[in-house]
Amino acid sequence: MSEQSSPPDTGRKILRRAEVEAKTGFKRAHLYNLMKDGKFPKSVRLGVRAVGWDSTEIDQWIIDRLNDRA
Repeated sequence: MSEQSSPPDTGRKILRRAEVEAKTGFKRAHLYNLMKDGKFPKSVRLGVRAVGWDSTEIDQWIIDRLNDRA
């Protein structure tokens, strides 16, 4: 038997749209407009009808917005 080791828990995961909306306060249309304008991290295709976002990219985007107001 081969033992599979699980990847280290870095806190990085794929966020689905509802989670991104909750973190940012933006709705779907606004998120997609920001992505189109290059002002928000691009989504990752997970399947035919499913997308997600890298949690570290979303967290960094939020940090950058908070730093911009200073």
